[in-house]
Amino acid sequence: MGSTAAGAVALAIEPLGTGSGQDACQVAGAGRTLRTNDGFRAAHVEHTVAITEDGPRVPTAREVP
Repeated sequence: MGSTAAGAVALAIEPLGTGSGQDACQVAGAGRTLRTNDGFRAAHVEHTVAITEDGPRVPTAREVP
């Protein structure tokens, strides 16, 4: 599949979910704003994954009651 991550690596996974189910969007402003092409609302979430010698950790994950 390509390269693998070694120890001491942090990755940010940032999916964007849209209410309409369409994934088309455009970059606006100074390149830090995304707008959906259909004008529907969207939500952005982020998780950080740390690759450690003991395996991957997700420090941003929270426990669900």
